[in-house]
Amino acid sequence: MNRIMRAGLALGLSVVTALSVIGCGNAAGGGKQTLTVFNYSEYLDPDVIDQFTEETGIEIKYEEALTPEDMYTKYKAGAISYDLLCTADYMLARLIQEGEAQPIDISSFENKDNIGERYWEFSRAFDPENKYTVPHFWGTIGILYDTTKVHGEIDSWDVLFNGEYAGDIIMQNSIRDSFMITLKYLGYSLNTTDEAEIRAAYEAMKAQKPDVEAYLVDEARDEVVAGNAAMAVVYSGEAYLGHQYNENLRYTIPKEGSNVWIDSWMVTKNCKNMEAAQKFLDFLCREDIAQKNFEYIYYSTPNEAVIANLSDEERADESLVPNMDAMQNCEVCVMNDEAATELMNELWKELKAN
Repeated sequence: MNRIMRAGLALGLSVVTALSVIGCGNAAGGGKQTLTVFNYSEYLDPDVIDQFTEETGIEIKYEEALTPEDMYTKYKAGAISYDLLCTADYMLARLIQEGEAQPIDISSFENKDNIGERYWEFSRAFDPENKYTVPHFWGTIGILYDTTKVHGEIDSWDVLFNGEYAGDIIMQNSIRDSFMITLKYLGYSLNTTDEAEIRAAYEAMKAQKPDVEAYLVDEARDEVVAGNAAMAVVYSGEAYLGHQYNENLRYTIPKEGSNVWIDSWMVTKNCKNMEAAQKFLDFLCREDIAQKNFEYIYYSTPNEAVIANLSDEERADESLVPNMDAMQNCEVCVMNDEAATELMNELWKELKAN
């Protein structure tokens, strides 16, 4: 599920530029080149798009989606021929597996070295040869909590399940995220396909449900900011924004481990102008452009040149630059097999219905 959805930013299926041509290549009659780009809402600074067109003459038709699943459905419907898209790690794995991606010649990028090696390593979980994807933003899932409402520091998922803060907890209204939290709490892999482990997670969530104030997405951070809950499961970028509103808030990656998420770009099999597509991706890796996007989104960036420009205080903020030591037990989410996915879906429906 995309990070900007969790930031509570408005969805707008919109065209930012280039209204005339859908597709990649030249318009009829030798017109300008265009790229049709599919991304999450508010996940790219509009000025960056304008600057790319000014520098290259390549116009961008920009489309937006709310979630990876929404993006996948629209992409597969085929009504629009998208050239590039940015989506979540596990959805990229699915698209690559289905033959929807074209290889990218990353070695030709002038700005490739700005992307740190650790982020290429994360990407190998869903793109083993770093052949099809280019990192865009990344982060973790953890607990945002109000220090005035809890007893000491929090460092474990157990705080969500032990009953101490009954009625003061907000969970993510997301199948995969909620199962991830509970599986890690129980000591299992978040990518498990073992039926017994998935069912054990369901039983733990069912026992926890009376203690949960709400299952939310966009509003989870806001409820803690407003003092309506002691804690909420949020994405790291949410935690950074939350602390800007309420200095009493803290963010922790539980010691049992969590999800390291990474949203990346992919060139689709429909793109007929790879040169233009790669030019756009290389442009996004450029330090000044990555800096603009970072300041627009304020999610963790894989661009080491941008990280080097952060203040000591910003680099020490785990919601902006997650501590590698705190991520020892974290995993990248990959696409589950069909049986595990169906089981989680069924159990989630039961949990929400009861």
